[in-house]
Amino acid sequence: MTPAFFARGAHLVGPDLVGCQLLRRFEDGRCLRGLVVETEAYCQSEPACHGHRRRSPSNETLFGPPGRFYVYVSHGIHHCVNVVTDREGWANGVLLRAVALAGESERTAAGPALLARRFGLDRRHDGQPVDSAGGVWLAPRPHALLAWWQQQELQGQDPLVTTTRIGITRGVELPWRWYLKASRSVSRRARGDRTPARSLALEPAALLPATPQTGAAP
Repeated sequence: MTPAFFARGAHLVGPDLVGCQLLRRFEDGRCLRGLVVETEAYCQSEPACHGHRRRSPSNETLFGPPGRFYVYVSHGIHHCVNVVTDREGWANGVLLRAVALAGESERTAAGPALLARRFGLDRRHDGQPVDSAGGVWLAPRPHALLAWWQQQELQGQDPLVTTTRIGITRGVELPWRWYLKASRSVSRRARGDRTPARSLALEPAALLPATPQTGAAP
């Protein structure tokens, strides 16, 4: 992912991150790869953003350069993973809400806290650049998903659902949450949108490239 990708408003990066890959290389050489299926955007100009009122030591990363992870603790126990976007000095970020994993339960990472737990991400990763050198990074949408996406659009179908954010009490009217309609790993679907049958849902194993367990970054 290029720096230019993240140097845009969170409301622009958010939908573009759906379908991208989240990867984590562990110290023992194991590598975990998942498909981002749900995101939310936050901006300093609106009240739900952590940086809306003031800049502080706890949200400093959100004001930093784009293309870094911002990891915070929710309710004192759950970690939530964001990607800083836009420009330095302006709080802007995208929350990674859900990831689909091949060969695992479809609900394993269906929520911000579950995602952070499965990928072993916590405050130690706050401020870390989104690249493979740090062991946690984002990669573009896999080719198999791009082909499916193009087919959906040719058929007049929008692969993404755009809806309002959840788990907040302010700024609830903004349509700044996006998710992959065909995924069964979304944390919460919009009202009236039913979970697709397994026979119709996207299967991560059919979309994600094989991940080597040792050696160079995949």
